[in-house]
Amino acid sequence: QKKELLFADDFEGAEHDKRWHRVVDTFTFEKGTLKGTQTRDKNIPAADGKPAVTAHAAVYGLEVPTKDSVVEVKIKFEGATMIDVEFDDRKYTGAHYGHLCRAQVRLNGVTMIDERDGTMRNDIYEMNKDPNKKAERAKLLVGRTATYPAKLEAGKWYNLVVETVGDEMRVTIDGKPAGYLKSSGIAHATKSKIELGVAGKDGFFDDIKVWNAEPAKP
Repeated sequence: QKKELLFADDFEGAEHDKRWHRVVDTFTFEKGTLKGTQTRDKNIPAADGKPAVTAHAAVYGLEVPTKDSVVEVKIKFEGATMIDVEFDDRKYTGAHYGHLCRAQVRLNGVTMIDERDGTMRNDIYEMNKDPNKKAERAKLLVGRTATYPAKLEAGKWYNLVVETVGDEMRVTIDGKPAGYLKSSGIAHATKSKIELGVAGKDGFFDDIKVWNAEPAKP
């Protein structure tokens, strides 16, 4: 259940909260909304002394530390293939880039991922690069993700709620249950930041609110 409100932004006006920051391009404030467009959309091999670039969803960061929280935000697909809410702890070194967990929304489904103890855990992340370790990696990932079907339409605003309490994460879309995952990495006590991600072109966010949360009393 919700406790105090930690952060709210309706993206109106010219001034924007200093806790927002760029992570992976490109995000812009447009007509009172936050627009994400994946511009790193190709893998480019290293050449002429320049490092390789891997394709990556656009990501916008919000420095609001939480442990247990309720994140509510309106989302709209305008060609985007995926929109997500992510939790990270940059100081945590046991997982790639301090990734902890995320809830991904696509037009046809919701996927929840424990990254700290799953896909982004350092040893499992390294296995990605070795095709011979595919089966071993798959075993380690059992129970670390959950995918649920959804039927969403492009061009329409949806109210997305991501609740994280203890080792459980719950997703609600327009007030209806849309996904649930219980996995150890979700319980990470110092979620130092929240990130919003968009794959493809374009995805929109509006009216974000972040509350502190605690388990509902039975």
